[in-house]
Order: sequence, then structure tokens, then C-alpha cells
Amino acid sequence: MDHISEKAILQFIDAALIEDVGDGDHSSLSSIPSDAVSKARLIIKGEGILAGVALAEMIVKRIDPNLKMEIFIKDGAVVKFKDIGFHLYGNVHSILKAERLVLNCMQRMSGIATLTSKLVESIRHTKAKLLDTRKTTPNFRIAEKWAVKIGGGVNHRFGLYDMIILKDNHVDYAGGIKKAIEASKEYLIKTGKELRIEVETRNLKEVQEAIETGGIHRIMLDNMVPSMMKEAIAMIAGKYEVEASGGVTPDTIREIAETGVDFISVGALTHSAKSMDVSLKAF
Repeated sequence: MDHISEKAILQFIDAALIEDVGDGDHSSLSSIPSDAVSKARLIIKGEGILAGVALAEMIVKRIDPNLKMEIFIKDGAVVKFKDIGFHLYGNVHSILKAERLVLNCMQRMSGIATLTSKLVESIRHTKAKLLDTRKTTPNFRIAEKWAVKIGGGVNHRFGLYDMIILKDNHVDYAGGIKKAIEASKEYLIKTGKELRIEVETRNLKEVQEAIETGGIHRIMLDNMVPSMMKEAIAMIAGKYEVEASGGVTPDTIREIAETGVDFISVGALTHSAKSMDVSLKAF
């Protein structure tokens, strides 16, 4: 399923505009002639990876197809202070209606892409892929996960519906690793759904139980120290994909990647990235 589809993005844009504009931009309606035409430019006030340009273009066209956008810097490019991302030309009311949504998206997405790129670069010498999580801003997940991709990361599941991940609470409520996995396999047979199963493990005993139960695609090693991860990887012996998760930081991710895990999931990519300052100014 293509989660970052044009249809999904337009639905997000429409909902965001309803939230922001309501029954009208009364600041502009009251102070500026409706037929006023001018221009604006996107000014970068930080350093890192720019993201959200393609989304900004879709926002602009959704608001007013007659607005013209001259793009100078594309998504994924390295930017520095005072760079100009793009120019906008057209109706002033349309420019001002687009302004805040464009900036809110781009500043958040650029911050996420910048952090993602930094972490991807630190593990590039290993086979590990950097994953995001569901720790996203409600109703903004599509943009945040898009930003992770722009920064060189890999999207994990988009929601509860597209993969089975048996986390610690599922395991505890189900009565253990084996019971949780067996129940999930029976559920898939009963419903006819084709979903991958991943199980979270907290210690080597749970890793062994997951291996013995089988019928899964990936084993998550949660909050394990690198030495324990290496033991777990040796036990798994290539039978299943291995994901490291929990408490991963820029200082620890390199050592974790060097244990030989296939994936490292980092919630901080989307919940703790510092936004990049950008502004849209008339000129």
C-alpha cells in the first residue's frame, strides 16, 4: 500500500486548511484588496537537510492553481542560513493563506530529515537500516514519515493495520511469547489477512522462545545492551530479521549497528527532532 499517495496528501492538506482558515482569512480579507498580486520567497534560517518542498508545491496548487512557484532547492538538498528555497508569485490572499501551512510542514519535515540524515550517515558502514516508528504527531504522520524518507531513513509500519508487532504489553496480556505468536498466527488464518509478524523480546529467554515458536518474520531486541544483542543475533542465526529498539541515541547508534542487526528503530526521529527555522517573506 502506498501510504504517501497523492490522495492521502490532499486529504491531509484539506483537513489542515479547514483547521487554519475556517470561514476565511479575515486578516487578509480586511486589509488587502482581493485582486492584489505580489511575490514572496522562502528564506532558510538554519542548516541541514531541506524537506517539504514537494508538499509545499501541492499545498500551493491546492489553494490556488494560478499561483506560480519557482523552486531553487529541492527536497533532500543540504541548505545553509539565508539560502532561498523558492519564490511564489500570484494573488496575495492565496500566498498568505498558504504561508503558515507551508512553513509548519517544512520546518518540522526539515528538522526530521536533518536528524535522520545524521543518524543514517553514522551507520552507513554497516548493513543496518534506520527505521521510524508510530511515535508521530497525530494527523501529521504522513508528512513526518515522508521526511524520514527524504533524510535517507526507511518507513516502518504506518499504523496498527499494516503489520502485527507483538510488543511487551501484547505479550504480557496474552500470557507470554508463545501464546501471543500462536494466537496471531491463528488470527491471520481465520481472517485471511497477509500480515508480517514481529515480536518484541526483552531478554535472551524470550528470544529463544520466539525462535522455538517460529512463524514470525522479525525479532525485536528491546533495550538490550550491545553485548546481549550479539548473543541474540548468534542465537537467531539468520532465521529471522533482527531489529534493535529502545533508547537509541546519536551516541549509541553506531555501536548498536555494528552488532549486526538488520534494522534500528528510533522514535526520536519524529518525536524529538528540532525544527528548522524557515520563513516566507514578501519582496
